[in-house]
Amino acid sequence: MLRSATLSLVRTLRRNTRPLALLAWLSCAPFAFGHEAEPLPALDFEPPPPGSYKLHRIMAAPDGEVLGIDDRTQRLSQFTHDRITLLGFIYTTCIDPEGCPLAYRVFDALKQAIVAAPAMHGRVRFVTLSFDPVRDSPVVMRQYGGSRVRDEGGGLRWYFLTTRSAHELTPLLEGFGQDIRYTIDRSTGKPRPELSHVLKVFLIDRAGFIREIYTSTFLHPQTVLNDIETLLIEEVAESGTKAAVRH
Repeated sequence: MLRSATLSLVRTLRRNTRPLALLAWLSCAPFAFGHEAEPLPALDFEPPPPGSYKLHRIMAAPDGEVLGIDDRTQRLSQFTHDRITLLGFIYTTCIDPEGCPLAYRVFDALKQAIVAAPAMHGRVRFVTLSFDPVRDSPVVMRQYGGSRVRDEGGGLRWYFLTTRSAHELTPLLEGFGQDIRYTIDRSTGKPRPELSHVLKVFLIDRAGFIREIYTSTFLHPQTVLNDIETLLIEEVAESGTKAAVRH
């Protein structure tokens, strides 16, 4: 019975997410804040099929206070439990083509693929969290998200969060291992108020554990989608095992 349920989910997910030619079109669509659309980099390898591998628990996602676009203080744990979560740190003024704009395009492509897959509805969320609280207020984050801040019936919510201060942000950055630095002005030798960071996106399971960390090299819609499907298959297997133990 468990094997049957798992295979059924695999078939459903593959049937509903197979038309990822959709992603090629999405990679050229316009994005919020005037991000220039550039094609997503092509994969130079064939990712393993969903469910054929194991994503290990790397560490628990940290918790702390964040601000939603409604300027209301909430705990980050509200956005990292009970659904599979894809979380990325950004700052809205980033123009590095391999940084925040890339993450935005990948998230956007994945959103359309998940909306087209009913088996994933209500089971996945996206979180975009700013690490520039000075400039990225809730109002700015709302503008950055644009129409994506609304769940338009596609079964996926995309949250755009910030923090009230660097004091509240720092423990989150340290907990995720997300480094940021200021650029040095070579002419003066002094730091300039320009943020720089290594792009990282975190895949978090329903229990709040980080299961994968993507850098720009591996941040591709097909790779991430396969990993999300793998966690969904794992959920079905674990729920079936628990049911069997109870009986």
